[in-house]
Amino acid sequence: MPALTTKRTSLRPADDASLGLREKNKMDKLHRIKVAARELFITKGFDDTTTREIALRAGVGIGTVFIYADNKRDLLFLVANDELAETTSRAEATVREDESCLQSLLTLFRHHYEFFGRQPELSRLMLREMAFYDSGRQADRFQATRERVIKLVGAVMKRALDRGMIQSSEDSGFIGWVAFCIFQVELRRWLMTKELDIDKGIAELQRSLQLFIQGLAPAKDCLVLSKRPRHAARRVRAKP
Repeated sequence: MPALTTKRTSLRPADDASLGLREKNKMDKLHRIKVAARELFITKGFDDTTTREIALRAGVGIGTVFIYADNKRDLLFLVANDELAETTSRAEATVREDESCLQSLLTLFRHHYEFFGRQPELSRLMLREMAFYDSGRQADRFQATRERVIKLVGAVMKRALDRGMIQSSEDSGFIGWVAFCIFQVELRRWLMTKELDIDKGIAELQRSLQLFIQGLAPAKDCLVLSKRPRHAARRVRAKP
């Protein structure tokens, strides 16, 4: 029994060193895959890049690529996931309790403008592809971070409701979702401009959010809905 204990003790350092080396190799391969995918997506475009090309540039087998991502779209999200999650954490940490509702939203969203604005070509691809999620670990993680941002916006709106800064019969989560939708549209519009001036982009976002928060003070008959659609629905006949 003592001999067995001695043998196990002598093997532990070697095991730890071996695990450390394997982990470093995995991290190195993952880094090379991310760099290769980023470079090819930007230079060749998402549609014209193949998974095999990414593996070749990264110097790994194609099977290794699929350890980290389920498909090519998943690789696109893999490139951004870590940094996007960190950006969201920083944004959450910088929102202060004593800020106005509008200021909190702008503080939160500015971090994401900065993130997406650093590599606009890649960002445009991500925002295009995120419209229709494929199943995949990295796409799921990207969506989870997106849902986290939506919840943060909802929390800002809830705080404003609780303090009487705004009034609404709607749930704070839904109000946050509408504010997030405005952010998404303004972000896409900003990313399509030739000169990505972040201050101008935030100013346009501020204008839209102010309109959303202030409302349009509708007249009594402004929100009346007719019982039937103005144009009756037409049957679509399939062509022979």
